[in-house]
Amino acid sequence: MNYIEHSDNPAWDTYLRQIDKVAPYLDGLRKYLDTLKRPKRALIVDIPVVMDDGSIRHFEGYRVQHNLSRGPGKGGVRYHPDVCLKEVMALSAWMTIKTAVLNLPFGGAKGGIRVDPRSLSATELERLTRRYTSEISIIIGPQSDIPAPDVGTNAQIMAWMMDTYSVTSGSTVTGVVTGKPVNLGGSLGRVKATGRGVFVTGKACAQRIGLEIEGAVVAVQGFGNVGSEAALLFQNAGAKVTAIQDHSATLYNEAGIDIEALMAWQQQTGAIVGFTGADIISEDQFWNVNADIFVPAALEGQITAAVAEQLTCRLVLEGANGPTLPEADDILQARGITVVPDVICNAGGVTVSYFEWVQDIASFFWSEEDINARLDKILTHAMTDIWHKAASEECSLRTAAYILACERILIARKDRGIYPG
Repeated sequence: MNYIEHSDNPAWDTYLRQIDKVAPYLDGLRKYLDTLKRPKRALIVDIPVVMDDGSIRHFEGYRVQHNLSRGPGKGGVRYHPDVCLKEVMALSAWMTIKTAVLNLPFGGAKGGIRVDPRSLSATELERLTRRYTSEISIIIGPQSDIPAPDVGTNAQIMAWMMDTYSVTSGSTVTGVVTGKPVNLGGSLGRVKATGRGVFVTGKACAQRIGLEIEGAVVAVQGFGNVGSEAALLFQNAGAKVTAIQDHSATLYNEAGIDIEALMAWQQQTGAIVGFTGADIISEDQFWNVNADIFVPAALEGQITAAVAEQLTCRLVLEGANGPTLPEADDILQARGITVVPDVICNAGGVTVSYFEWVQDIASFFWSEEDINARLDKILTHAMTDIWHKAASEECSLRTAAYILACERILIARKDRGIYPG
């Protein structure tokens, strides 16, 4: 297992360092901690696909179940050219922590395919998805492991996954995935849930540190479902979003960017570049803009030690998974910059996925108002638990979140025991 314990993947290494940091707080549970340093199960699959021109291409796919002590695995499926086993391992581990922080009855899992989905036609993408689903069907299911959308995937891909699993099962199994279209058992509010969670947890934390949202200046990295919804909610609450960065450009407008107009432009063009309501600045300048709140909502590893030294904000809201490297975390804490960690900040999506799973099992569906109210309540309660733990242990919010999560996971591990003994 040395390839796990001595990974050269930054994301997995970041996770292991986060786990080691929480060890001194676990007392008698510490002897079980190694169970969180390796995945329970990792599946690598070959995915042959007949392309539109008649050729056959092979893609590599993964599904990792990190820990199932508290319930079935839960986690998204990522389509991206940089997907690799150890990245998926890290993402599955963060899902284990995330679901435990929220006290949801799930463990952590994650999947992915090394592919640029934009390079495939719609029919090629469907063939890829269906073959991937058939390959991982031996370990997924509504009571064992429930996939969901992630980077590069969406509700349509979840519909193909659900249909493929259902066909091979001989009946319609809506609960095998979440993030589906609403007319196929999906939940209202799911698409906007992660971005809403960033806003809700950010607002709760801002109140505790004495930062008024109305009039606050916000910078957002990433303008997908998460970053765009968070930006819109902050703007609607009276904040001024002055800087936005995606893969195509970095925009800046000191007076504030019109988020609704930018969302319309992005929907029309597929990127933020070319939007006339802001100036273009360099990629590196993004981290130097004056802002009260930074929202990294793109990919992992964006806030390095060098970036942490530059930031002038009071609050960092991790809309992405693992955007802050451990050494940067220490710098931010020393500089008095509060970080709301990913495992709570971007947990709105998995919370509404839980709601979707429950609704599918019950075949009874809730209104969007009910969903948002339940979501806000769960996130606010979890944020309060984390804040109190951080105060009592005199540690960062991230360490506090990990203490709470690890306690819940390892108590479940202890109570379940090891079979055979």
